[in-house]
Amino acid sequence: MKNNHLRELFARRQTAVAGWMSLDSAYAAEVVGSCGFDAVVVDCQHGMAGHAQMVAMLQALSHTTAVPLVRVSQNNLAEVNRALDAGAYGIICPLVNSATEARAFGRACRYPLGGVEGDRSFGPARGLLVGGNDYADHANAQILALAMIETLDGLDAVEAIAAVPQIDGLFIGPSDLGIALGLGPGAAHDHPAMAAAIERIHAAGNAAGKVTGIWCGSAEMARDMRVKGLQLVVPGHDVIWLKAEIKRRLATIAASTAS
Repeated sequence: MKNNHLRELFARRQTAVAGWMSLDSAYAAEVVGSCGFDAVVVDCQHGMAGHAQMVAMLQALSHTTAVPLVRVSQNNLAEVNRALDAGAYGIICPLVNSATEARAFGRACRYPLGGVEGDRSFGPARGLLVGGNDYADHANAQILALAMIETLDGLDAVEAIAAVPQIDGLFIGPSDLGIALGLGPGAAHDHPAMAAAIERIHAAGNAAGKVTGIWCGSAEMARDMRVKGLQLVVPGHDVIWLKAEIKRRLATIAASTAS
């Protein structure tokens, strides 16, 4: 099976940087994947992609070196299976609030092979095309399962969640976590309450030997999280980048006109 490059980076204790797709465009995914990101996440929770668009975006990412990941819309066995069967090399699951929910998610990502406890049914379809004919033999060791911590319940249970053997790590959703902490969705990552929550989640991941990732609203936040040692950072998403560059270009044109 084709190796998961993210696992190689994590084993070397290097931080991976991932792109994030909210647009339902295979072309846009291919462009973002060719920009040098270690991975690209197709967002099927808050992004625009349905299943067919997700498949097309995963196909487009196959032409790049970025590891294809999918954030599913919910903790659902069928949805997780479909994303993996379509060729995702990792799943980010939102709103994981307990060890029981984390176990259900992790089991959805694992075949019951080689002594591993899992609920994933066999039918990798496109997974065989991108992973190879020995996909089933190695999928449990290559596929990443990242549980999102973004509620007070999830934060309270984070140590137990991190200890679930079927998951590989935690992924922080700072917008919802900020709401849960009473700070609002745009809370600064260095606000004392937010910083303490991030540190607790990261510590729980480290203690369990798991990776910790985080979605970041800016490149500056992603830089700071990388300095703190988080292993996967996402510096915003495609719509943020597109709007920022359009505004910059319009401002440049307006400034030249005024002069």
